[in-house]
Amino acid sequence: MSAAQSDGKPKRHICTSCSKPARVCLCSRIRTRNLDNSISVTILQHSLERNHPLNSTRIAKLGLKNLNVVTVFEVDFEARFEIRLLEPGLGLIGPESSGFDQVREKGITQKAGFEVKGDGKCQDEKNRDLIDENENPCEKLDKGSHVDAINGGGVVINATMLKYGVVSHLSHIWKVDTHGKKPKFEHIVTSTMAKEALRGGFVVKKLGRKKLEGNMELEVEESEEFEIKVPQGSVLLFPSQNAIGVDELKSMHFEVKNLIVLDGTWSKAGRVYNENPWLKLLPHLRLDLDRMSLYSEIRSQPKVGCLSTIESIVYSLKALGEKVDGLENLLDVFESMVGDQRRLKDERLSKRTKD
Repeated sequence: MSAAQSDGKPKRHICTSCSKPARVCLCSRIRTRNLDNSISVTILQHSLERNHPLNSTRIAKLGLKNLNVVTVFEVDFEARFEIRLLEPGLGLIGPESSGFDQVREKGITQKAGFEVKGDGKCQDEKNRDLIDENENPCEKLDKGSHVDAINGGGVVINATMLKYGVVSHLSHIWKVDTHGKKPKFEHIVTSTMAKEALRGGFVVKKLGRKKLEGNMELEVEESEEFEIKVPQGSVLLFPSQNAIGVDELKSMHFEVKNLIVLDGTWSKAGRVYNENPWLKLLPHLRLDLDRMSLYSEIRSQPKVGCLSTIESIVYSLKALGEKVDGLENLLDVFESMVGDQRRLKDERLSKRTKD
């Protein structure tokens, strides 16, 4: 006998499609399911958001055909990331010319999180962007078996992450100048060859690592958490310091083919961003909107322009030129879901007052 039955309360029926109780099911409110969006969407969803009653990713799942939702857990002990190229030969031969390589006359520019000083190389590295067996005069990178394992397995970037975004180890196949600082993911894209290789798309595998309890010696268990394909033309919707607006993106003739969105409260989304440093390899996009989210009535939003996941997706797709009909209906469904939550809240308050 279930807990609900033992308490004398009827068990609520939950819709298997939208994961909402039957009385507030969203399915019938969506006029057209599986809209064939030409710009695909990848949602990195914080694990604690999956069952939240106000989570709007459920609307995206019902409404968008080209959608991939990936559950992301916070780093508990350690996490390891392996990155492989979708086009292994790209960027390993010569430099590229892409929309994000616009360098100002002073030789310093920042575009979408990419910082380039001069040509991104120190004097002794003008003609050598790839790791070889000679010591890098600008930076001492890991050598020996670890680098051999990276090259042999097709992995071009290998990193170990601790809690709260602390990178304890980072190695890759390119030579970059870190100016004496600890290697970071941001340094990788100062290499023209690295940018060219990553521009063709890559695959990210995250391996979660946790300590086994009850053992005198430190033992670690490793398991795969996710493997994500990040295709060419991917951008991250995130208002970082170096994020650019849609108009600037269009002026650079960069065709967005895949929009990556973080799903969670602002603090949770920040944790996902900091603990997944590979996101810093992507161009960052911001939405310049001066409006309050429909969430604002029932869920705290830090400031104007902070939107729900479905609002962010719809407004971004429209701004990027997505032509598929039916996107506005997804916002209507979201508004009705917020209305449901407001009504249920009022009913609870009314019941308490009567009691």
